Amino acid sequence: MSKDPNWLSLSQVAQLLGVHSSTVRLWADKGDLPAHRTAGKHRRFRRAEVEAWAAARREAQPPAGQMIVQAALGRTRLQMTEGRLKDQNWYAKLDEARRAEFREAGRRLLSALLRYLNEEEPEAATAAAQAVGRDYARLGRAAGLTLAETVRLFQFFDDFLYDSVVDVYQAQGRRAAREWATMHRRVTAFTKAVMLALVEAHPKTEAPSA
Repeated sequence: MSKDPNWLSLSQVAQLLGVHSSTVRLWADKGDLPAHRTAGKHRRFRRAEVEAWAAARREAQPPAGQMIVQAALGRTRLQMTEGRLKDQNWYAKLDEARRAEFREAGRRLLSALLRYLNEEEPEAATAAAQAVGRDYARLGRAAGLTLAETVRLFQFFDDFLYDSVVDVYQAQGRRAAREWATMHRRVTAFTKAVMLALVEAHPKTEAPSA
């Protein structure tokens, strides 16, 4: 079977789909990707089945921007469930009402990011990003956070977005480095707009009088 061009090994499927072999193994074990076993218990994949599966997956998957936002939301929920936020000094300063306000600001940011990545009124989405940055500054001040703490709060959220871009492009088997780089640049440009608006909205420290 291994010499038959109609059949592929696990590593050959990984190369064909542009993903790591462990990802193919996981898909096969979950039953997502059709796989067969040889007499020696090795996985083999019928080429036609792999190509049909890949084509259906490409057609069924939502836009990359939507997947990134969904992945970020999932990461945020996981972090909250695992209690990692409690290790952050700024988080301890927030009561439940303040935390709810920051969560709502995060949802507005993700909504604006999704419009931006899907190229739906990018100028309006950028303006929304700036508004969210000002929201973060306002909420940070109201919660008694310093500018540095508010920036760290946003960076904690920003890390979710970066990791989510990586997750999406690895999990979906996207092989085009240019596409990955373009999406990463767009996410970075968006979050920079938020960060700049956040810093600019924070009150400047007055210079001591002579």
